[in-house]
Amino acid sequence: QLTKYLATAALAPDKAAPFLPGILEFRYLLNDGAAFGALSGRAWGQAFLLFFTSAGLVALLVILLLRRRRMDRLCYFSLLLIVAGGAGNLIDRLRSRCVVDFIATLFIDFPVFNLADCFITVGVALLFFWYLRGELRAARAKKAEDAQAAEETACPPAAAGASPAGGEGESAPKPGRTADSPGAADSRDGAGDAPPKP
Repeated sequence: QLTKYLATAALAPDKAAPFLPGILEFRYLLNDGAAFGALSGRAWGQAFLLFFTSAGLVALLVILLLRRRRMDRLCYFSLLLIVAGGAGNLIDRLRSRCVVDFIATLFIDFPVFNLADCFITVGVALLFFWYLRGELRAARAKKAEDAQAAEETACPPAAAGASPAGGEGESAPKPGRTADSPGAADSRDGAGDAPPKP
C-alpha cells in the first residue's frame, strides 16, 4: 500500500519515471480487471474478483492459523506472500474498484504490474518448488525402501543353528569313550577288542 501511495503521488495521472534504462520504468496505471487486464470494464467481473479474492484470502488465513505449528517453513512463507499480495490488491478494489499498477517492463511487451503482484507470483513459485521438493523426497525414500526390501529378499538371514560360515551346524559328539577315558589306550592297541568265542 505504501508503494502504491508513492506511485500515485509521484506519477498520477500520466507521468513516467525511468528506473533501469531499457529494462524497467515506473508508470502509473489503474487496472479494474484481473491479471493481464482480464474482466476489465465489466461490472460483474468486479463482483467476481471481489468475491474470489476475499474467499481465497479467508481460506489461506484459516490454513495459516490452524496449521502454523505443523507447516513446513517454506510452505508457510509461500502462503504468507500470497496472502500479503492478495490483501494489497483487495484493499485497492474495496477502496476504488481499481488496482494501482506502476511497474512497466521495457525489454518485453508485458502488462504493467505492482509489488503485490510480485508477492503473489513469488509465493506461487515457491509453493510449487516446495511441492516438487516433497515429491522428490518421497520418491527417494520409496526407492531406498524398495532397494532394502530387494536386498533382504535376495539375502535372507542365516537359519538358526547354522554355522557362521553358512554350512550346516556340526552335531555334538556322541557320548562314549574319549581319548582320556579308561580303556581308550587298550582300544587303540587292540586290547579292547571283544574276547573270542569259546
